[in-house]
Amino acid sequence: MDSESPKPVGNTPEWSVSDLSGALKRTLEDAFGFVRVRGEISGYRGPVGSGHVYFSLKDANAKIDAVIWKGVFGRLKTRPQEGLEVIATGKITTFAGKSSYQIIIDSIEPAGIGALMALLEERRKRLAAEGLFAEERKQLIPYLPRVIGVVTSPTGAVIRDILHRLEDRFPRHVLVWPVRVQGETSAAEVAAAIAGFNALPEGGRIPRPDVIIVARGGGSLEDLMGFNEEIVVRAAAASLIPLVSAVGHETDVTLIDHAADLRAPTPTGAAEKVVPVRAELMSLVADLARRQAGAMRRLSDRRRSDLRALARALPGPEAVLSGPRQRLDLASARLAPALARNARSHEQQLALASQRLARHSPLLRLATARKDVEGLSKAMAVARANILRRERDRIGRDGDRLGAAGGNLAAAFARLLQRRRDRLGSVWALAASLGPEAVLARGYALVRDEAGALIRDPAQLRAGQALGVQVAGGRFGVVVAGGGEGQSRSTRPPRRDLPKAGQGDLF
Repeated sequence: MDSESPKPVGNTPEWSVSDLSGALKRTLEDAFGFVRVRGEISGYRGPVGSGHVYFSLKDANAKIDAVIWKGVFGRLKTRPQEGLEVIATGKITTFAGKSSYQIIIDSIEPAGIGALMALLEERRKRLAAEGLFAEERKQLIPYLPRVIGVVTSPTGAVIRDILHRLEDRFPRHVLVWPVRVQGETSAAEVAAAIAGFNALPEGGRIPRPDVIIVARGGGSLEDLMGFNEEIVVRAAAASLIPLVSAVGHETDVTLIDHAADLRAPTPTGAAEKVVPVRAELMSLVADLARRQAGAMRRLSDRRRSDLRALARALPGPEAVLSGPRQRLDLASARLAPALARNARSHEQQLALASQRLARHSPLLRLATARKDVEGLSKAMAVARANILRRERDRIGRDGDRLGAAGGNLAAAFARLLQRRRDRLGSVWALAASLGPEAVLARGYALVRDEAGALIRDPAQLRAGQALGVQVAGGRFGVVVAGGGEGQSRSTRPPRRDLPKAGQGDLF
């Protein structure tokens, strides 16, 4: 046997594909376990229908598949983005269906300050484009709030600093909503606290804050990432209660600072911005009260001085009444003569009226009228007698004339009647001589067709046509015979019912 020929493998155990894949999976998981891998996200398309996320991590020389399960993806503080360099923590395993290995990610964090700042800058620009940072959305902070809501950790030094500063400046009622200010659940808790304060009803059992302070002490950029999350920024922008952001130190800037109505450099500074100093306020009020009292005194003194000046300028009672008193005396002196003259004038007018009344006395006028009536009555009696006499004479004369006229009228009417009777006889004679009866009496006849139209031309006749013939003695019918000779025969006896005297019937 050749020394280079392969050794027999008859004792090597056989593996099924599934067994081999399982052995490789266990070996890989036991050898590596949990790892932290730094790389650039590639092929990210967001969650699929099941909610899981699939993409790759790559660097300049290699690439590894990555998976984030649905439940883990919902808890991630930093969401994957295409091209973002991250540090992924998870465990290495294999996928038998493709004979490949992959990392199942439990958490992701940006790889370094540069990548994190780039992520924050991109998020800031996107939210600013939506108008969440616009100045016109900002609300005014109340000068002296009754209730102050604080969103912070209840165990840190921040809340003690805020309470101590409020106690020093102006003690107010404070409501603390405890939250985690660092960690994966920090952003969700802060957003829920802001929404919770806004959900409190006015006049409820728990008083609604007049202003909200979101506070946290200083820390690294990674520690403050919870206040850069989109959910926190949107909750701050949507708050109907004025909100003060006091996250980190004066040099720390988070995205909630842009969405808040007011940014304080520190939590202590936030307490100073929301309430005034009580002593200063009392001193200011006292100073304003003193200034108001002084202004009122000065105004009263000035008004009193003005009133005195006006009083000196006014004339005295004697000066005011002297003119009217003189005018009254003058009018009194003129009144008696004027009344006397007026009385004399009215006496004269009354005397004239009496004289006119005497001249036009009703008794005098009545006597005059009675005389006039008696004279008129006598004149009327004489005139009536004269009129009766004249009328009686005129009626006698008219009777004689009427008798003569009646005789003349009877003779004239008889003559006129005779002339009219003679003229009428002449007319009747002329009419009788010119009428159709006279013509028919001379032997003529009138021939008519069935419609009563006169026949003037034999050419109008046709054989068998019925005709009506009228002669002086009456009417009868004929029928036109054939042969064109115009022969006819009688169809009915002549009419004898026409009158003999007078004009008669033309037909």
